[in-house]
Amino acid sequence: MHETVVCVVGNVATAPVYRELAAGPSLRFRLAATARYWDREKSAWTDGHTNFFTVWANRQLAANAMASVEVGQPLVVQGRLKVRTDGRDGQQQWASADIDATAIGHDLSRGTALFRRAGKPEPAAGAARPEPDWATPSPPDTGEDTAVQQASEPATVT
Repeated sequence: MHETVVCVVGNVATAPVYRELAAGPSLRFRLAATARYWDREKSAWTDGHTNFFTVWANRQLAANAMASVEVGQPLVVQGRLKVRTDGRDGQQQWASADIDATAIGHDLSRGTALFRRAGKPEPAAGAARPEPDWATPSPPDTGEDTAVQQASEPATVT
């Protein structure tokens, strides 16, 4: 309900790691987003600070992203931001920014992509339902058909 939803544009920094878990497929990779700004003194674009995010995808998004995402590709990622801080005794504290992705796509301002629909997963074998019988039942044989057939045959004249 009170979530921080973000949209981050950046490049894939690490190879995606795909795992099949009991809850379904899961995928994670790091995304690097570098701010760029116009430097008036140099009259040129300059790279600013780079932020790194760990992107997490689940279920069908994980399977589709694994088939589509490679290191170095420009992506647009939308999802819920989670910032964690941790520290161990005698060590420096660290912070981690994770994105629980709801959508992942290629940044088309920097290249082209070819979209292919993912195949629908096959239903479980136990969930199969029998096909309905769509055949039209034949009418009962009352003997009237032969009388109609004989009446419709042309008579032979000799």
